Amino acid sequence: MKTMQGVVQSAKTAQTAIVMVTRRWQHPLYKKYVKRTKNYACHVEAGLKIEEGDVVAIQECRPLSKTKKFKVLNKVSDKKVITKIVEEAKKSEEKIEKKTEKKEKTV
Repeated sequence: MKTMQGVVQSAKTAQTAIVMVTRRWQHPLYKKYVKRTKNYACHVEAGLKIEEGDVVAIQECRPLSKTKKFKVLNKVSDKKVITKIVEEAKKSEEKIEKKTEKKEKTV
C-alpha cells in the first residue's frame, strides 16, 4: 500500500482531514526539479488529535467515501516544530536578500 507524508491543511470535520502532500520530480527534457502538491481527503481515527499544520503519515486504503481513499496513520511532528523551522528559513532568506541588496548597491 502507498504511504506518504504531508501537512494537515484542514481538520474542521470530525473524522476527515485534508492533507497536502508535496513531491518533487525531474523534468525529462530540461532536468530541472519541479515541485508538485496534491490535497488528499483522509480518514482520522477517533483517538488521533490532529490540528492544522501538523505533519502526518497517510496510507492508502479501501474507499471510505466518494473522496476519502486514504487514512491517517500517525502524527510525525507537531505544528510548533514546523513553525520554528519555517521561521528559521525566513530569517536565512532575509539575510541572503540583504547581502544581495548590498552587492547591487556597490555595483
